Amino acid sequence: MSSPPFPPLPTLPKPVVSSGFRISKEQLTTVIPVAVAAVVGTYLVSRYFSGVRSGSKGQINLTVNKVSPKVVHSFDIEDIGTKAVYCRCWRSKKFPYCDGSHAKHNEETGDNVGPLIIKKKDA
Repeated sequence: MSSPPFPPLPTLPKPVVSSGFRISKEQLTTVIPVAVAAVVGTYLVSRYFSGVRSGSKGQINLTVNKVSPKVVHSFDIEDIGTKAVYCRCWRSKKFPYCDGSHAKHNEETGDNVGPLIIKKKDA
């Protein structure tokens, strides 16, 4: 007994093998700005929540006597005269005396630091 012959199989189309991911120019003009905005937004949010807004790793003193482990100044009250204005922003070129550098610092950082003013009481 012989089995009936099978009919020939139809030829199947070859599968199309794509070499990769394809994207059109129109899609790129949408994807790239969104991706850049996402990266910039993530960076800004992470900077905001990490508390780093200016300076190097949160340092306040960027230039004054950096070789010293601690910057300390002391004055005799008798030597002050009638009024003395001392820097608290660490940006003054005449440190420890205020030269008004806090104004630029405040504008750049949104801070609100000002000088320490010591004066004698009027008699």
